[in-house]
Amino acid sequence: MLFNSIHFAVFLTIVFILYWLISNKNFRLQNILMLVASYYFYACWDWRFLFLLIFSTLLDFYTGLKISENNNPAKKKYWLLLSIAINLGFLGFFKYYNFFISSFADLLAGVGLHIDPWTLQVILPVGISFYTFHGLSYVLDVYRGRIPTEKNIIDYSLFVSFFPLLVAGPIERATHLLPQIKTKRTFEYSKAVDGLRQILWGLFKKIVIADNCAGFVNEIFTNASHYNGSTLVLGAILFAFQIYCDFSGYSDIALGTARLFGFDLLRNFAYPYFSRDIAEFWRRWHISLSSWFRDYLYIPLGGSKGGAWMTIRNTLIIFIVSGFWHGANWTFIVWGLLNALYILPSMLLKTHRDHLDIAARGRLLPTFKELVSICLTFALTTFAWIFFRAENLTNALSYLSRICSKSLFKKPDGVAFAVSRGATIFELLGFILPIFLIVEWLGRERQYAIQNIAMSRAGIRWAAYIFLLVLISIFYYNEIATQFIYFQF
Repeated sequence: MLFNSIHFAVFLTIVFILYWLISNKNFRLQNILMLVASYYFYACWDWRFLFLLIFSTLLDFYTGLKISENNNPAKKKYWLLLSIAINLGFLGFFKYYNFFISSFADLLAGVGLHIDPWTLQVILPVGISFYTFHGLSYVLDVYRGRIPTEKNIIDYSLFVSFFPLLVAGPIERATHLLPQIKTKRTFEYSKAVDGLRQILWGLFKKIVIADNCAGFVNEIFTNASHYNGSTLVLGAILFAFQIYCDFSGYSDIALGTARLFGFDLLRNFAYPYFSRDIAEFWRRWHISLSSWFRDYLYIPLGGSKGGAWMTIRNTLIIFIVSGFWHGANWTFIVWGLLNALYILPSMLLKTHRDHLDIAARGRLLPTFKELVSICLTFALTTFAWIFFRAENLTNALSYLSRICSKSLFKKPDGVAFAVSRGATIFELLGFILPIFLIVEWLGRERQYAIQNIAMSRAGIRWAAYIFLLVLISIFYYNEIATQFIYFQF
């Protein structure tokens, strides 16, 4: 069930009515309703994998209980390691088995030994990377004494499987979400309206920006050998907007949906393309994952406290693991490695925390230095995105080689786009993207870009809503809603 589908709109309406009108006076009943709704939501993808989700939930719930009831540090550690091993074992099997066996066969072929690797036709359970990290964060926090053990199976199950964040995040922490689940929630009109407003902005980003960029991106990356260098640059830039609007659009819908039910989820994006260096970019992009790796991997490894060598080692580890988390392909590992190389100079020079606030706070325009820094950071990020988007390393290197050719200085080719009712390249570049960037820039000090519309006059506010709804309606041209990019991770 996709957020950008009619099915989800009907589902959300029914759950909302039942949640507030029928079970409003009993938050325990609300939790049961939300858990049932979340399992139905997940079963709509593939009901068979619902059993894997339930098994993972029960495993970590039981592990938390065993950790808390044991005073022996060795036994506590045993249960922790057991949970980590089983969780990562399932994740590794479904997501990385074929990658490892194929890579091993390629390695043997390099020394003259040829084998026929036994690969499996494994379907990747949607959301497995996200709910696995939900459970692991809980077990690790219980082990470290950061949170008391949860003894209510309904509450814990809802924490793991809460449907707004189940399949593509944000990656929640038990310390943040569980206390909300265990507290009575009352309906707040202003909070619900704010949630609907963020859902509207998320749908705009997904349907109007991301899906229109996707048509051109798919054409350019699939047929890169037929286009000149300047067109390939355009394709990379459009992919940068596609992946941002696709993923942050999903997060906006997730956060807005949760707010309808009285929950506040972790913010996942904070205008990353207005960052002035790569360190700032990673504080603003996929915040829940970046902070997860920081708290549960980078800091336990020693962070940057052991000098330059430890800083280099741990930074490389965290970014390579981050790349590998995204998918079983060498392109993701190279993407992670590139970002590690980008950020290392600022880590070693201790300048990685120079930009903790949003660019040009309190000012309409950035300074020339800020503008240059923002453009340079965006260029470096877009370069790395080429590896993220390419099917394999060969295609990525071929793409880059054509960019670096003399054709870079030629006028961009005309890009074929056969899907009816989609935006033309001129509408996208000359109208849609400029409006989007202006709105994002003007709203950059808010949690999401159109949040400040709430303070406008009613006429202006409703005109903005209608404008967004009209654009969404115009470009919602597929009979089947387009899947979000991060569902594959």
